[in-house]
Order: sequence, then structure tokens, then C-alpha cells
Amino acid sequence: MDNGLVQVTLSNPEGEVIGIKYNEIDNVLETQNEEDNRGYVWYSLNDLVILLRFYILIATDFKVIVQDENQVEVSFTRTWNISLRGSLAPLNVDKRYIMRRGVSGFYFYAIMERKEGWPDVDMDQIRTVFKLQQNKFHFMAISNDRQRIMPMPEDRATGQPLAYPEAVLLTDPINPDLRGEVDDKYQYSSEDKDIRVHGWISSDPPVGFWMITPSDEFRSGGPNKQDLTAHVGPVVLSMFTSTHYAGKEINTEFRNGEPWKKVFGPALVYLNSVSSEEKPLNLWEDAKRQMMVEVRKWPYNFPESVDFPKRNQRGGVFGQLRVHDRYMSNRLMWADSAYVGLAAPGGVGSWERDSKGYQFWTKANKRGYFSIKNVRQGDYNLYAWVPGIVGDYKYSANITVRAGSNINLGVLVYEPPRKGPTLWEIGIPDRSAAEFFVPDPYPTLANQLYTNHPEKFRQYGLWERYVDLYRNDDLEYTVGDSYHAKDWFFAHVTRDVGNRTYKPTTWRIIFELKHLNNNGHYTLQLALASATDSDLHVRFNNPNADPPHFATGTIGKDNAIARHGIHGLYRLYSIDVPSVLLNGGKNTIYLTQSRSRSPFQGVLYDYIRLEGPPKT
Repeated sequence: MDNGLVQVTLSNPEGEVIGIKYNEIDNVLETQNEEDNRGYVWYSLNDLVILLRFYILIATDFKVIVQDENQVEVSFTRTWNISLRGSLAPLNVDKRYIMRRGVSGFYFYAIMERKEGWPDVDMDQIRTVFKLQQNKFHFMAISNDRQRIMPMPEDRATGQPLAYPEAVLLTDPINPDLRGEVDDKYQYSSEDKDIRVHGWISSDPPVGFWMITPSDEFRSGGPNKQDLTAHVGPVVLSMFTSTHYAGKEINTEFRNGEPWKKVFGPALVYLNSVSSEEKPLNLWEDAKRQMMVEVRKWPYNFPESVDFPKRNQRGGVFGQLRVHDRYMSNRLMWADSAYVGLAAPGGVGSWERDSKGYQFWTKANKRGYFSIKNVRQGDYNLYAWVPGIVGDYKYSANITVRAGSNINLGVLVYEPPRKGPTLWEIGIPDRSAAEFFVPDPYPTLANQLYTNHPEKFRQYGLWERYVDLYRNDDLEYTVGDSYHAKDWFFAHVTRDVGNRTYKPTTWRIIFELKHLNNNGHYTLQLALASATDSDLHVRFNNPNADPPHFATGTIGKDNAIARHGIHGLYRLYSIDVPSVLLNGGKNTIYLTQSRSRSPFQGVLYDYIRLEGPPKT
């Protein structure tokens, strides 16, 4: 495909991108790689026959869908049948590529389908991968404040492996300025709502290669789900679904012959260039401008598949969300900056674990007004959460969106979990542990990108700093005016006692109850921002209570501690506290993360609040 700006070569009938010619570069993709290891759609799956395997989606048939003076769209398909069980995932696949006049790049999307009655299967990840010329693309840009010269693949090969394979200490890099830094692809993860444009820059010639994703509607897990962007290779990713920062709870799992069909994309591979006299970072600025162009054009009107609805085939939902919490205000409060979205029908908060359907999210204004546009036809629930307010909202009725519909829901009222007045609180209910104390990394294990950076939690090895700060005793937090979130370590981790042995840790919250209500029940609102193979035990004034007064049971596969994520899946526990467990005067809450096989087991707290008995 050639539009005079970019020339793209695709393998036939496999449908892989094997060559991209642009400007002075005959192929921006890595020509030292085999043709099937340059640009492809990749997935991992698990079923009773195949177990866990990784596959490139190889097509078997090719067809030109449209070809005229303004556009070319081609299709590469593969059809599954029962004879392929054990060798291929039970999926029909249609990979599409579009080239348009005047666009410096090409669009791609994929349609995946399961017919009713097909075998069970789990798909952990679905993503598109582009591997660029190693000798040209050395500068990576993810956002305005996350840009850097990257190490080379051979630097990782000669480096020192760290606690897990993705993390490597650069001991003898080609660029000596990088010596002593840690390289880890998870340090470059972002929340899906922020993954709009990212890519790499070549300095000779000055060329940029960018992945532009104008919509999140086909991604899994909602706007705050984190995922990979790019990493050493140089590699550019477009993540469609994954279990990163969530675990198997967000796995794309099919059982009992469940049918399914979904369109992933389109996204745009965009290439740009500047003269040798211009600053290479002008390429980043231009890529951001192009991203905004693509966002304004969404949903595109040019894909030819009937499975991708145009703007006039979609609908919208709007309204206002307000908050009613009588212990915060006698009046309804505005749901300032609430995240409001449509996702598959389910329970409260189920959107965060959904990977099969489409999701449509927006951010409300200061007064809670929201407008969700360009929604595919279908049945949805409306969900929301409000920064500064604990819990999840779900609208009581299902919402059916039809082409051209514009549904006004009016004023919606969220009544967050609450039993009584606030006696004290720790943290901010925002589904993140970022406000707590995040330590500096070891100087010998730092990534200089995150020095004095607001996302310093993305440094490697911060979990090990806990025992440096609390050598003999675990964290103790005394509720009072002099204590604030920075006195709370960001991650409740295990204690390293040497010889790869770890022990559980018990944190203590000390507080005073001047007036104990002996006839009432108190409530502990405990919100977790993440959990990894943990079992959190809560005890009141008796550290040896057996069984504990409350236990979460084993929860979480988020791996956010090891992968520098600061949050994973949200969990909220409203714990009933009978007054007989409390004292008039001094009280202590013991929080024990009881599982301790590795340094990465632990929880990230979002918010803790003790409520008094309800007032009549």
C-alpha cells in the first residue's frame, strides 16, 4: 500500500506488517528480524488442550475490500473449525489495514469472533506489536514528562538480572550515561485514558514512529486500567486486553460455548519527519497535534466493516451525578470530576473486571454534569466513581442505546457506603496509594527519568525500602493532627529476614475514643488500591485474636508492587465493629498481611475511615 507519503508492505496471506518505507528509511521496522517478527497481532491463551501458549494471529486468506483514489482497505482472515483445536485458538479473525490519501501512516483494526458452542478458552492478552530499527530509534516518548534516551537490547543482555526477568541493572551499556540505571518495561506503563500517543524518534534521519489510539472503547478494565506502552527493542505496543495490574480477574474467559464478537481499533500508526536543522522533539509536538485530529474524527467514517458503526449509528447518554452523604453535607453535593461510564450489565464495580464488552467513559465537570457520546448500540449499565468519595455508583436500571438516541438521565444521586460519622481517616479515597509515603530508590537501582518526578513510585525496588525504614518494628500510625498521609508507607509488604525468607508484617493504627458508645456498632471502611496474593487480617485491641475479627481471604493477582503500578483492582470492605471490641480511651487496630512467600505479596491501601455509630 502506497499513498505517496508512506509505503507499507504486508505478507500475503498472513497479514503481517513486514515493511514500512518512509522518508529516507527503506524500512523503519527491524530488518534483522524475521518477517514474522516485525509487525503483528499477538495473543496468549490457555485452554484444556493447549495450556498456556503465545501466538501471532496468522491469516490464511486475503481480500481487497476497497481501492480507489482516496483509500485502500485490505482484509486478512482466518476461520476456525473443530479440526484446529489444540493448535489454534477457537477464533475467527479479520485483520484490516487502511491507507488514506494525505495521511502519513496507516490505520489497523481487528475483528475477533467466537461462534456459539466453541470450546472453552482463556485469552490473557491481545496486542499489536511493532519492532523498529535498533540502529536508528533510540529516543522514546510516552508523555510530556516521560521521555528519554533508551538503552539498547544488548545492554539488557550484558546487564545484571534483578528480582524478575523484566528488570535489569545496566552494568556496561553502550551509552555510558545509562550505567547504573535499571531498565524495566513496566516502568513505562500508563493508565489507558492517558495512552493516546506514544512512540520513538530516530535522530538520523529525524523521523518519528507513533502509535495513536483515539478511543478506549475497545480496551478492557475502564479508563484507569494500566498497561504497557513501549520498551527496549525498540518496541511499540497497542494493548487491546491484558491481565496486567489486575490478574486473572480480568481475563478474557469463555465458557460453555459462549459466543462473542468484538472490534479492536482502529488505531493509527503515524510517521513524521523534520529537517536536520529542527529540534527532534518537534516530532513529539506534531504527533500530539495529529492525535487530537484523530480524537476529533472518532468514530471514523471510513472503515468498511459493518461491525464498526459510524457516528450516525451510535447514541449518547447525559445527565448530572450528585452525591448524598449526610455526614459530609446536609445538601446534595456535586460529583466533582466523577468518572462516569457505560459498560456491560453487571454488579456494582463490575466494569473494572470486564474485558469482553465495550466501555464508554467520560469525566464529569465540577458540578457533576456528564455527556457520554458515540456509544455503540446495545444494553449497558451506567457506572461511576467520584474522586474524594469512597465506593462505586451504579444506576439502578439498564440502559439501551440505539442509533441516534440521546438519553437524558436527569439528576442521579450516589449514596456512598456510610454507617455513621467520621471519627478519623487515613488517605484520600481516589483508588490510588500515590498520596502516601513513596521512598526514594536505592541510588544504585534508579531510573533517572523518575528522579524528582511525580510518578516516583515507578522506580524499581521500592518494596525493599520498607525494612530500611522499619528495621525492628513495623509501621505504627497514631491518629492526630500531626499525622498525615505521608506518615503511611505506600505498600504493606512482607519483611525480608534474609536467605530469601519473608515474614508477615503487622501495622498498627493507634487512636483515642473519648466517648465510647457501648450500645452501638462502629464501622471501619477499608478501601484497597491493590492486592497481590494477600490475606489481610484486621484485629481490634487484641493482636492475637484467633480467628481475626476480619479477614479478606486470599485476594489479588495485581502485581502492582513489583510493576510500579501504585494501584490495581479496587476493593472496598465495610467492616462491622461491635463496641465490645473497643475501649474508652486508647485503641489499637492491627493490620496483618499474613501471606509471606515472596517480597511482592502485599496490599496498597487507598483509604481507611473509622465511623462512629449511626446518629438518629
